[in-house]
Amino acid sequence: MTQIRLYLTAEKLEAERIFDLLEREFEDDGLALANMEIDEPRQIYEVSVYAHGDEDAVSDIEARMANRLGSDGFGLEIAREVLPDIDWVAKSLEGLKPVRAGRFLVHGRHDRDAVRANDIAVEIEAGQAFGTGHHGTTAGCLIMLERLIRTRHPANLLDLGTGSGVLAIAAAKLAKCPILATDIDPVATKVAAANARLNGEAGLIRFETTAGLAGRAFIEEGPFDLVVANILARPLMRMAPEIERNLARGGRVVLSGILATQRQMVLAGFRSAGLYHRETIWRDEWVTMYLDRG
Repeated sequence: MTQIRLYLTAEKLEAERIFDLLEREFEDDGLALANMEIDEPRQIYEVSVYAHGDEDAVSDIEARMANRLGSDGFGLEIAREVLPDIDWVAKSLEGLKPVRAGRFLVHGRHDRDAVRANDIAVEIEAGQAFGTGHHGTTAGCLIMLERLIRTRHPANLLDLGTGSGVLAIAAAKLAKCPILATDIDPVATKVAAANARLNGEAGLIRFETTAGLAGRAFIEEGPFDLVVANILARPLMRMAPEIERNLARGGRVVLSGILATQRQMVLAGFRSAGLYHRETIWRDEWVTMYLDRG
């Protein structure tokens, strides 16, 4: 499927405001966004939205961008770039080295020989889904999961926004408990299920395509001893009451996909839902946080 990059350029502070507006606009659409510096001396940034589908679908996304930015006083021109028809995830994984996060080793097929005797190895095949372990949010979750599972073995677990399935697979290898893994993107759940089979953990993990925490799967599998949600700050805040309602007595929550600058905002949202901060892992500009009811 052809992918189109819709982008515009602005100075640093203006680009940050634009990115924030577009993140809010498309947070429920599963679209990838980026804000990258392209001219360091002048502090010029390029804000991109990656769209795919037919011309009508891309034009609709472009119109929503223009309407959202126009309503907030931005009159910048939106440019288009047709991206080459390449499996970028597969191509990038070819050059990625294995990642260690605690005892976990996340690797591709080409690095199986990097696995050591005491490693908990998770092999991830290239696919159109987020989560290879290289991003600070995924690595932070792996470290936090190991700590929490080692201190108290969960009876069951929810991986909310599973992406490639790396967190669900890692938890299954360590906790050996039933896991519900969900994602809004059907491609992600398909890729994640394939990765679970590759790692021999398909029997423990139930994959479902769903938005939020409403649906039969949550009733059948919950409430959950441990919930991990590596998504984005604002969707997490919006789902805080639902996460709390799906938490078993004495349950624990791991949150990530959160910039360090958003940390207090997210914690405030979860405090309102009755969940309180216990620990934070900082990796680059990202944080992973552990909360419980106190």
